[in-house]
Order: sequence, then structure tokens, then C-alpha cells
Amino acid sequence: MEIIGQTNVLSSRFGSGAADQAAVGLGRFVVTTMPLPWQIARDRIGGEPAAVLMVESMERQVIEQQVLAAPPCDTVVAIGGGQAIDLGKYLAWRRGLRLVTIPTVISVDAFVTPAAGVRVDHRVEYVGQASPDPLVIDYDLLRTAPTSLNIAGAGDLLSIHTATRDWELAESAGRSTFPYSPADVAAAHQILSDVLAQADQIAKVTDQGLQTLVDGYMRVNTLCLPAGHYRVEEGSEHFLFYELEERLQRSFIHGHIIGLGIYLMSRLQGNDPLGITDGMDRLGLTYQPVDLGIDRQTLAASLRNLAAYCERRDMWYSVIQTRPITEGWIASALSGLRFA
Repeated sequence: MEIIGQTNVLSSRFGSGAADQAAVGLGRFVVTTMPLPWQIARDRIGGEPAAVLMVESMERQVIEQQVLAAPPCDTVVAIGGGQAIDLGKYLAWRRGLRLVTIPTVISVDAFVTPAAGVRVDHRVEYVGQASPDPLVIDYDLLRTAPTSLNIAGAGDLLSIHTATRDWELAESAGRSTFPYSPADVAAAHQILSDVLAQADQIAKVTDQGLQTLVDGYMRVNTLCLPAGHYRVEEGSEHFLFYELEERLQRSFIHGHIIGLGIYLMSRLQGNDPLGITDGMDRLGLTYQPVDLGIDRQTLAASLRNLAAYCERRDMWYSVIQTRPITEGWIASALSGLRFA
């Protein structure tokens, strides 16, 4: 599919074996990664890095120390999942370096978004700006990751379902932070429809399924980067994730926890919850609390606190401000979920 518009990807290499010799000709380069992705990719990319920076923590103060300690270089090669890519983006931004991204899993859209997701006191903040040149999508390399992690990449595309409804609610209430765009909402819904149409291919992690996710992310960027916000794919489903991460002070596989947010917030919205849940199930998205290590008491407490949390964090207006989260609603919404 031809992607027309601003995508934050300066150049790209797609295909089986695309990562082979990807580091050749980059000059002096530093790799940001984690142990397993580096073990899988190191003999494929060619060249010898000046340093390998392993993700230690996504807390900004830790990352800053890594940036200060990194040797002089021409290029940052970010290899791995979202955290490894975010560390690479942060280093490239802080040093003004060329960035090459080689995702080994597409559980999150970090490899195409400009800002790096870091943590400040266990809260997510997005800082900086870096563009991959090139983005290297190697289908065979991606399939070395657990299937469930690649399927998790659908989370930030399926969230269009709830995020666009939140934007519509904000517009109706006169509380939209940004000018409402029916055209962007319609285009986002088409992306969602195209992803769901490829649910079987995504579930099997075929070349076509993987490329559908990558194309979906890039198409979202053509909407969000010119607008200066990600309102079409970030809403109440993400806000629940932020509250839970801060509450539990631990990270989650992004697409999985977003799936839980979609499940719950689509029900609060009255927004075809059965249809979107069926889509998540056909994709094989892992969103059940039992699989995320979240017990019933914790999830209920998070939902009770969600409105106050959104007010304190000045989150965008959403269904959370529109409809009360009552004890009766919590009991009903949680009844369809599985807990340990």
C-alpha cells in the first residue's frame, strides 16, 4: 500500500532479510537494545558497534546517564521492542544523530512515532523527536519474537475505536482540546476497518499481517503528525493504562494493556463493545487481567479512581468525564473478564 503524507519515516526497507547488513556504511554507530534482540540480530546487521547500550530502565534520569556515557558516534541503531527503540530515539535526539530502527517485535508503535516514551516517577512522558532513516522491517526477524507480542502491535490501532468516540464526545461537550476533524476520524476508522479485515493474517503473523500493522501505524502518522496530536488513537483506553501503570509502578506490554482499556471503555461508551471484543479475540490479542497480572481488586480500584486521575493529570476530555463509573457498572463490566 502506498502511504501518502507525513509519516516520520525518512526511508524504509521492508521484506524478509531486510535487516541483513543493515549497519554497513553507517560509520561509527552505537546500538540500543536488550539482551535477547541483540543476540538474535547482532550477526545479521554487519559491522561492529562502538558501544551497545542495554535498556536498564526507562526512567529519564537513568537514560540521561546512558546518553552522557555513550561514546562519540555518527548513527544510533535501535534494535528490539518499544523500550529499545525509545532509548535509541532519545539518544539520537539528544545527540543530533542519524537514527536507524530495526524492530524485532511490533508490540507498540514506537518505531514510527517521533517522541521517545520515557518515565518520570513511573509516569509516561513523551519527549524529543527522531525519525528513522531507514526503518528496517524484516519479517523473518519479527517472527523470532513470540507471536503474542507481534499481535500486541494491533493495540494502538484498535484503540481508534474508543479514542475517536472520546473525541466525538469532547466535541459535543465543547471540550475538545483540538479542532475536531470529521475527515481524520473517517480516515482513522478506515485504518481500523482494514486492520480488522486482516485479523486472520495478523493472528498468523504472516508477511501480509505484519505489513498491515506497519502500514496502519504509518497511516495514523499521516493524520496525527500534521495535526500535532494523536487524538484519533489515544483516549480513555490509554488513560486507564496510565493509571494502572502508576498505581502498580510496573510496565506492561503496551498493546495488551490497551486491549483491556478498549474492552472496558467501549462498554462505558456503549460503543459496540461486542463487535470490538470479537475483533480482539479474532486477532488473538491478550487483554484478560489474568494474563496481565492484574487482580480484580486492583482493577476495580483503578476504575474508581479514573475520573480523579484524569482531572489531576489534565487528560483530554473523554467518556470518563461524561459517564459516571459506578459500583454497579464496575461489577457488570468486570464480570466478563478473567482473573486469577
